[in-house]
Amino acid sequence: MNRDLHHYRKSYEHGELLLTTTNSDPIRQFSIWFEEVETEGGIEEPNAMTLATIGIDGLPKSRIVLLKGFDKEGFKFYTNYQSEKGKSMEKNPRVSLSFFWPTMERQVIIQGEVSKLDSKDSDKYFHSRPIESQLGALVSDQSRVIKNRQVLEDKMNLFKATYADKPIPRPSHWGGYIVKPMIMEFWQGRPSRLHDRIRYHVTNGNWIKERLAP
Repeated sequence: MNRDLHHYRKSYEHGELLLTTTNSDPIRQFSIWFEEVETEGGIEEPNAMTLATIGIDGLPKSRIVLLKGFDKEGFKFYTNYQSEKGKSMEKNPRVSLSFFWPTMERQVIIQGEVSKLDSKDSDKYFHSRPIESQLGALVSDQSRVIKNRQVLEDKMNLFKATYADKPIPRPSHWGGYIVKPMIMEFWQGRPSRLHDRIRYHVTNGNWIKERLAP
């Protein structure tokens, strides 16, 4: 099969991104953009992001996960520690996060080091989730081969009965991560493919801001 996709073309004309108007703190700049996407972007899940890791087999892999919080320390998400991505991050804690907000013609790429959140943070978030999601964390041996879907349905029914009248414990193999950024890049689409790219990187504990060629 041969598909020619040359006819897909779009001129990016939504906005601009300048050194003089971006915040000196990239996390603050991310917050500004995120709030704009929330209120103006018309995107159902603006917190959806691509998490890229280097697998234990040495191959890169990316997948969509959901950002669940951010502050001056970094960007937080939650998953199964024993999943493929969990094992990858344990072996190589350097990861990349990327956000694509097409209606705003914007991208953000974050590179940094990931570490586990403390158990109290993971407990708090786990018990804030819907009951079905809490049970799902118990049911799924994430990334492992299973015979069929019925395996999941049977385990779900078992755990529903087990925890019908008592709190669901957070599994020890499930919890939070935080990515501490070392490099953050903001991309704004512009006409003629002359896009705006502003990159921040840490030098001697300070953020340095610079423009990149598109």
